[in-house]
Amino acid sequence: MILTHANKVFDLKDMFEAGTDSVFKAIEWAMAELIRHPHIMKEVQEEIREIIKFKPKVEENDLHKIQHSLQLVIKETLRLHPPTSLFTPRESLENTKIQGYDIHAKTRVIINAWAIGRDPVSWEDPEEFWPKRFLNSTIDYKGHDFELIPFGAGRRGCPGIMLAIATVELALANLLYQFDWSLPDGLSGQKLDMSEIFGVTTNKKDPLVVIATPHERIICKI
Repeated sequence: MILTHANKVFDLKDMFEAGTDSVFKAIEWAMAELIRHPHIMKEVQEEIREIIKFKPKVEENDLHKIQHSLQLVIKETLRLHPPTSLFTPRESLENTKIQGYDIHAKTRVIINAWAIGRDPVSWEDPEEFWPKRFLNSTIDYKGHDFELIPFGAGRRGCPGIMLAIATVELALANLLYQFDWSLPDGLSGQKLDMSEIFGVTTNKKDPLVVIATPHERIICKI
């Protein structure tokens, strides 16, 4: 379906793909990292289950109660695995100078969000999945802190950031609340292949395959 408005063309297929594929990848990467770090997964699950108690599922109006540890995991996932590694190219409008460098007009600039999130100048142990690095940090992913810009920044930032985060929070919270997770054949999480394939979105080379076991609270409730 194609929509036209004010001489611009919007392809709804592109809009839906951009809004769903990046969210799915963020959830997959978060689950993969939690599988590799079971002690972190356990901490998050215990916090969610303690707050939600015996409700059958986490609902949207519960999110503000459980955002603490969940938000740390999501921030760290977006730092290590931004949905889009390379942003759409930008072009400078005029000659300028930045930190001593001459930037000529019409210079094409490509922002590497993946490299920014792993920059050792900005991050301690940048290759490590360590959500608690954000405990006493004011750095956020909303485009105001250039150390972490998985959704871009400024007027060209992703307009769907709030919807994307709410969707990831709700889906991830329910996955962690309702199920216990493990790899097939008793495989250790440390053996999980975290290789990446770069494309429009940052994909796992091998899709995540896990075993979901309903948590005992959920079984008892049923």
